[in-house]
Amino acid sequence: MTRQQVLDLYFMDARCKLIELAAFLDRLDRGTGESDFRLTAFREAMKHLADGEPQRAEAVLVSFSDPTPDPIAKAPGKGAVGAWPGKAG
Repeated sequence: MTRQQVLDLYFMDARCKLIELAAFLDRLDRGTGESDFRLTAFREAMKHLADGEPQRAEAVLVSFSDPTPDPIAKAPGKGAVGAWPGKAG
């Protein structure tokens, strides 16, 4: 597809998602208390959106992913939290 075709097909959806992200960040700013590892991972992932490097989707996904090669014995909770709480290396 040409860039024009991509813009024609996907711009409004991407615009909506960007506005939703801005609203999420505004709610975080108005919130009180401490944040956790999820916000750290989120901010790391957002850096990839503006860096102009190829494969941004992969880089964002990796920002949220567990880099360790070994599986854990037992999940720490009932459901997924969307980001890895540990630190690599």
